[in-house]
Amino acid sequence: MKYSEARLGRIFLLRLEHGDTIPGVIEEFAREHHIKAAVVHFLGGADTGSKVIVGPEDGRAPKPRPVVAQLPGTSEAVGTGTLFLNEEGIPRLHLHAAFGCGRDTTTGCTREGVQVWQIGEGIIMELLDAKAGRKKDAATGFELLEMDEGE
Repeated sequence: MKYSEARLGRIFLLRLEHGDTIPGVIEEFAREHHIKAAVVHFLGGADTGSKVIVGPEDGRAPKPRPVVAQLPGTSEAVGTGTLFLNEEGIPRLHLHAAFGCGRDTTTGCTREGVQVWQIGEGIIMELLDAKAGRKKDAATGFELLEMDEGE
């Protein structure tokens, strides 16, 4: 395990609008407000046709291929994630969420594009002095969180 220490900075409360797309709208907000690192929480609705990564096709493959699922209908949603700059200095959100309607639930990563349905609320808690960022891993192709080890 590697770790880094950070301090809590600004806290932003977001009201996402119908049709806003996660992760795009949150990453754009981070760019505009110069957020380099943060914890992100999301609560609200996801629209029909939103797409999430629900796992690798083969978890043992050297470069796992993602399995993409399309939400079958409008869903309730709750998620949490982290935001860090990648190697190009661009904020990248890694947010996993659970989506459900009645007894049916889908859980996955929002990087394929989740459309907000009517209500979307987000909380971004900025992390200051975080010595961490996303770096592309040659073996898997993922942008992994890399950091200076704890001091």
